[in-house]
Amino acid sequence: MRFFIFPIRCFLLLSSIDAISAQDTLPNQNLPTLELKSYRLPFDPVKSLGSVHQTYITSSKKNEVIQLTDLPANLAEKTGRQVFAKIPGAFVYDMDGSGNQLNLATRGLDPHRSWEYNVRQNDVITNSDMYGYPASHYSPPMEAIQRIELIRGLGSLQYGAQFGGMVNYRTKEADTSSRFQFESIQSLGSFGLMSTYNAIGGQKGKLRFYAYIHKRISDGYRENATSKAEAQFAQLIYQPVQSLQLRVEFGRSTYLHRNPGPLTDAQFLENPRRSTRIRNYFNPDILLPSITLDWKISKNVSVNWITSAVLGLRNSVQFIGFANQPDTILASTGTYAPRQVDIDQFNSKTSEVRLRYNHPVGTLIAGTRYINNDLHRRQQGRGTVGTDFNLEVENNYFRRDVHLLTENIAFFVEHLWKAGKRLEITSGARIERGTSQMQGTIDYYPEEQIPQTIYHSFPLFALGAQYQLKQSSQVYGGWSQAYRPVIFADLIPPTVLDKTDPALRDAYGHNLELGLRGMLHNRLRYDFNYFQILYQNRVGTQLLSDETGASYLWKTNIGTSRTQGIESYLELGLVQSSFLKMSIFSATSFMEGKYLSGSIRKGNENINLTGNTLETVPKWISRNGLQIAYRRAQLLLQGSYVSSSFSDPLNTLEPTSNGAAGLVPAYTLWDLNLAFRIHPLFQLKMGVNNLTNQQYFTKRPTGYPGQGVWSSDGRGFMLTLTTVIREQKTSAAQY
Repeated sequence: MRFFIFPIRCFLLLSSIDAISAQDTLPNQNLPTLELKSYRLPFDPVKSLGSVHQTYITSSKKNEVIQLTDLPANLAEKTGRQVFAKIPGAFVYDMDGSGNQLNLATRGLDPHRSWEYNVRQNDVITNSDMYGYPASHYSPPMEAIQRIELIRGLGSLQYGAQFGGMVNYRTKEADTSSRFQFESIQSLGSFGLMSTYNAIGGQKGKLRFYAYIHKRISDGYRENATSKAEAQFAQLIYQPVQSLQLRVEFGRSTYLHRNPGPLTDAQFLENPRRSTRIRNYFNPDILLPSITLDWKISKNVSVNWITSAVLGLRNSVQFIGFANQPDTILASTGTYAPRQVDIDQFNSKTSEVRLRYNHPVGTLIAGTRYINNDLHRRQQGRGTVGTDFNLEVENNYFRRDVHLLTENIAFFVEHLWKAGKRLEITSGARIERGTSQMQGTIDYYPEEQIPQTIYHSFPLFALGAQYQLKQSSQVYGGWSQAYRPVIFADLIPPTVLDKTDPALRDAYGHNLELGLRGMLHNRLRYDFNYFQILYQNRVGTQLLSDETGASYLWKTNIGTSRTQGIESYLELGLVQSSFLKMSIFSATSFMEGKYLSGSIRKGNENINLTGNTLETVPKWISRNGLQIAYRRAQLLLQGSYVSSSFSDPLNTLEPTSNGAAGLVPAYTLWDLNLAFRIHPLFQLKMGVNNLTNQQYFTKRPTGYPGQGVWSSDGRGFMLTLTTVIREQKTSAAQY
């Protein structure tokens, strides 16, 4: 109990400090002292974006806004269960080391690098290659993010065809009330974690600027799991007149993670911190330049035009093998075996124009998006026999050296009709057309088996409605089509452990939802909804064996699935006063994912999947918390529960000997975070992740970083000091 009581005592002690008095006097005059006491109590509940947000229609869609500025969470390590604590159904798993990447999914989709979402930063697309490899390798520090905007699957018409929807990370900007500002966030934590974030911003005339630099290092929870990350960002906003704004941004993120390798279940139970690899590395280095023009042409007409690019590399050096295949020195050579080197070079350019027109009975949003990609994928190069991060390749020869060239254009239109004062009806359509052509060589594939051209052509439609029951509550819902094109990463096996069905086809389906949200007695915020995702031609992976008994992973269309469930968010304000705020929250989802049809080969027979449970779909995800803000102190105690899930379509219960398939067990975690405003310029945060030191894992990956068990972090501690200095435009002491 002492372990739990000590942070509470610290919280009560520091929060009891009175507010600093302020005294302003006129020169040479004796005036009475004026003492002001006020406390800004944070912990805003999750809110929605309204009916129309900028050039996006959000009416009838489930959407949420997460404010991160005052959240006493572990931002340095991007702890997803804390960042998305109040988002029901949000499933986040970690596989890239402390704080390197956020892997997010909702509604039973695959969280791998959030690739079922259209991922954006300040409305700029960050997915590396939408039709080659749509994972988002760009990963800004959470210290730089002010809020996160999340729109579920019904946003597919406006943002793109992803089943997941859209997630938009809004960065901090210059404080317009000050000439200059400086922010510094320094963090120390368990397992050798050190993180530094430093930002400047300000305004001079019609120009605003903001920039940050970030670095983080960590030894990692597991052996041989070191990480080194850094990021830079610069933003210039020029606003010559009120109706016109030009925004120029440049972002970069990179990290080098030493990959400790997958485990078998037996290895995990014996020691979850052990390593099976000492020579594996992963290193994305991504640049994100963009130019955004916002022009309010008239009272009713506005235009948003974003031109951007995703440039950079995804590098990996690996000894590839299942968890029970050791990477040891060979007796025949006295050295390790040569490693495999893979280098992806991204060159994705996007231009997106949106027009918003307001009229007496509604709002029209129309636009177009053009994408031009050149993904240069060099893989299966014969690397060095050393243990360091080294991208040298023997004779500079890669067994797979190809370019995937994609041109895609989409036209979309969505309209919001106001039928009276309470009813809003939305309808829309999107047309996607494009072609992906592959050029290059794959030395182990017959030429006739290499797809040379992939055509993308999909019309998508949607219909939704929203009805205002009272001033503070509304019913919303809708239906929207979506598709996921066959991507380059699906068609070409990434490793020697993978094989791909040459008849692989695009997946398509729909999102459907119906919900009720609002506020009751100004204390209880709620959002309940039912959802359904129909996913046809689902692409899946199965662990199989060839005629020699050797294991491999087979990627194919495995059938049609349907995921449905209930998402529930409740936040109740227990106490609300000028100096004390106390509330409890619950974000819970119940999901049921089933195969409606399909089959998959196992050995010499086809296994019918109808009725099987969908892999990577926990039936229950529930996060519940108590939060207190007292004077200048905050406390957040959070419990997270995730039920068990299957890792493969065959619903394998008993783990395989190599750990690649089997049940993913349920787990419960407790986190405690505290924050204290020790001075107007300084805030101190401290936290304990995984209070009970639960040993758990969240997923058995079917691809990178390796098939098997990936241990998640045990108990860890965090200490963060934030400093904010502002030079005000005017001085209150001058009269």
